[in-house]
Amino acid sequence: MDQSGAARAAMEEQDVVVMRGITKIYANGIVANKDVDFSVRKGEIHALMGENGAGKSTLMKMLFGMEQPTSGEILVDGRQIALTSPNVAIAHGIGMVHQHFMLVPSLTVAENIVLGIAPRKGGVFVDMQKALSLTRKYAQEFNFNVDPNAKVMDIPVGMKQKVEILKALVRGAKILILDEPTAVLTTQETTELFRELINLKKQGYTIIFISHKLREIMQITDRLTILRGGRSMGVYNTREVTEQEISRLMVGRDVVLSVQKEPAKPTQTVLSVRGLSYTNDWNRKMLDGVSFSVRKGEILGVAGVEGNGQRELVDILFGLGRRPDTGEITVNGKPIVGLGQDKLRAMGISLVPEDRMIYGIAANATIEENVTSDRVQKKEFNHGPLFNMKALHKESDRLIEEFQVLCSSRAQKVGMLSGGNIQKVVVAREFSSNPTLIIADQPTRGIDVGATEFIRKELVRLSRAGAAVLLVSADLNEVMELSDSLIILHNGKIAAYFEDTSVLTDEIMGEYMLGLKKQDDAQIGRVCHE
Repeated sequence: MDQSGAARAAMEEQDVVVMRGITKIYANGIVANKDVDFSVRKGEIHALMGENGAGKSTLMKMLFGMEQPTSGEILVDGRQIALTSPNVAIAHGIGMVHQHFMLVPSLTVAENIVLGIAPRKGGVFVDMQKALSLTRKYAQEFNFNVDPNAKVMDIPVGMKQKVEILKALVRGAKILILDEPTAVLTTQETTELFRELINLKKQGYTIIFISHKLREIMQITDRLTILRGGRSMGVYNTREVTEQEISRLMVGRDVVLSVQKEPAKPTQTVLSVRGLSYTNDWNRKMLDGVSFSVRKGEILGVAGVEGNGQRELVDILFGLGRRPDTGEITVNGKPIVGLGQDKLRAMGISLVPEDRMIYGIAANATIEENVTSDRVQKKEFNHGPLFNMKALHKESDRLIEEFQVLCSSRAQKVGMLSGGNIQKVVVAREFSSNPTLIIADQPTRGIDVGATEFIRKELVRLSRAGAAVLLVSADLNEVMELSDSLIILHNGKIAAYFEDTSVLTDEIMGEYMLGLKKQDDAQIGRVCHE
C-alpha cells in the first residue's frame, strides 16, 4: 500500500460510515451520483450540502437502503455491507428522519414511537403501559420533552420533530440522517433541537445534517461535504470556511445571500380579507376572525409555526377545496369566495403552492405543457380546434431561458428535473402571467441557494413593478428580509402586525409565533389600512 493509501486507510478507521466510489445511474440514463466518496466519523455532526439535483437525497437514500448504487461500496463500522432495504439499514444502526414527517396524526406520541415494534399483551393486543414506559424512558434519557399521551395531530411541529428522532433512537439508530430538520421550526424550537443534537453527539451518536440554511450549518456542524452535479466538491472543517465560500462551491458562482430591495411604495388595496373563519373536519378552528389587506406594490409576509392557519388561508384564497365558515374576500373590490381557479386566474391571481409536486406541476407532462398550461386558451396560442404550436414553442423556450430552467429541452418531463428547477417551472408560469396578486406559499422550501436567490429577486421585482404579493413562509430569514410588512398567525388569529420588518429579530418573531406575546387589537387592526 502506498503512502496515500495508508493515510486514507488510517482516516477510514475513524469513520463509522464510508461510502466509496458511489455511482448511481437510473434506468433512464440520468446520473445522480458519479464516483462520490463520503464518510462520517463517530460522534460528529456532518453537513451534506448542495443544490437540488446535486445528488444529496440519492446518496442518503442509498445509505438508508431505499436505493441501490450502480457501483461503489458502503462500509459501516469497517465492514462492507449491502444495504438492500431500510430494515437492513436500521439493523445496522442507521436511522433517517425525513423532511416530511412519517407520523400517523390520529395516534398518540407513544403509539407512533412503537409503531411496528409495539410490545404486546398475550401476543395480540398492544401493551400501552409498556409503550408509554418505553417512550418516557427514551425521552428522559435523551432529554426530549414530549408528551407520550398526546395525539400527534394536537402537538406542535417542534415536538413532531422530536417524536421522529425518538422513533429512530428506539429502533437502535446510532447514525441519524436528518433531512432539512429545521425547515418548519421557529428560532426557539431550532435552538432547543440543536441543544438535543449536541447532547446526542456527546453520547457518541453520529448525525448527518442535510440543510440549505447556511447559518445553521455554521452553528451546529463539525465538518461538511459539498456535492455539485452529482460529484463531491470536497470535505471541509466548518470553522475553516465562510458562508460565501460554501455558496460558491455549491453553485459555482458568487451568490447574494441577503435580499436587496428598494423601499415599498404601496398604493391601493388589491386583496382584502375581512373576518375570515374556518373550522376543519376535526372541529378545530383553524382561522378565527382574520382580517388584513395587501396593497399594490408591497410584499405582506405571513409567518407562524406550521399548523396555525397558514395552509387553510392559502387554500381558501385560491379555492383549493376549502370554503370559509364566515368572512369576505375581495380582489380589487370583487368577491372571490367560491370562484373556480380559471376565474381567479382571469382576475390576475397567481399561486406558487406549498407542495409543488401536488399543486404546482403535472410530473409526467413536459416542461412546455406545464409552463404554458394557464394560457393555451388565449388567441395567440389557440387556433380553434388546434393549438398554435409554433407560438407555444416560442413561449416555452422564452420562459425556460428567462427563468434559467436547467433542462435538456422543452420536451423533457418536469418530474425528471431537480427540485429547484421544478420550482422554476412553477414560478415561470405564475410570474409571467402579468399577475395582479401573487400568493407565494413557501416559495423556496427545499431548494438550493441559487434557485432561492433567483426566486426572491423575482418576487421583489414583481412587487416593485406593481403586483401585490402575499408571502407565506416558515423561513424566518426569508419572511423578514423579503416582506415589507408582516403578520404573525397563532392559533388561527393574527397575533401581531409589523408595518416595518426592519425592526424585527428572530427572537421577537418567535415570541409571537409561540404565543408568548400578543399585540392589542388596535395595533393588529392597522393591517387593514382603514
